Order: sequence, then structure tokens, then C-alpha cells
Amino acid sequence: MSRLLGLAPVLDENTRLLVLGSFPGVASLRAQQYYGHPQNHFWKILGALWQQPLTEMPYPERVAALRAHGLGLWDVYQACEREGSLDADIRAAELNDFAAVRTQCPLLEAVAHNGGESYRHARHTSAFGLPVYKLPSTSPANASWSFDRKLAAWAEVLLRHGVAV
Repeated sequence: MSRLLGLAPVLDENTRLLVLGSFPGVASLRAQQYYGHPQNHFWKILGALWQQPLTEMPYPERVAALRAHGLGLWDVYQACEREGSLDADIRAAELNDFAAVRTQCPLLEAVAHNGGESYRHARHTSAFGLPVYKLPSTSPANASWSFDRKLAAWAEVLLRHGVAV
């Protein structure tokens, strides 16, 4: 099994809310884009909240929209071994180094974990002394949550931190 490397963080000095996934799936790694699987609800949720057609926009424009709204993206794992895209198959994972986040993001107000695997590492992000949320996974594997239920949960957190319209 080969070692997989994750994606670079999308964050800057204006990031107010950092969303942490677990590790990019196969489609995301292939495209070198966060939430690259067309069935993942991440971009659809943000598009609904921001009233923008994010799923139809080129990836650089999606990233620009994230930055404009103060939303950062990263994953808890920087590298791992995994066949396929399921979090349950992640092996020999290495955590990202979160120490620099506070310096890079002086306006950071909170951290939101996208799903349970990411949230397992909330003890690391709670060291920031900021609110930490567990959001329902936007993954298509999280079929027990409807789109509308995911949207409502995400909207509550994003609105609370001024990252949604």
C-alpha cells in the first residue's frame, strides 16, 4: 500500500472558521481539489448558504469564494495509507501540524470538524482555546443524513461565525 499525501491548507489572515476534513478521497487527490467527488455535499451546501453556483464554478473560483467568506479548509491528516476513499480504511495516519494555524489565522474564531473521523482529533484543535464543532460529514458515505439536514447543521455553525450570508 502506497503512502498518500494530503492537500495544502486553504487559509489566510482573514480565516475566521477552519473546516477540517479527515483526508481527501481518491477523486479529490486525483483532481488536487478539496471535496472533488461530485456526490460530496460540501460545495453544494456552501453554494446554498452563499447563494452562489459553486458546483458549476472552476476550482480556483471556489477557493476564492472560501477566502472571501473567511472560511479555511484543511484535513486532520497530512499523510496516510488507504485503499479507496473510506475513512474506516485509513491506516498509519500522520496528523497535520496545527501549531502554525493560530499565527497564520489571527482572526480565527472556531474550528469545525467535517465528520466523525476528523472530530476524533478535536483534542488537538481544542488546544486553540476556541469553539470546536462536530458537523455531519458531507461525504456521500454519510447517507443517513439528508442534504437538508446537513445544510441546517452547517448553516447554524457558519452563521454563528459570520461565514454564511
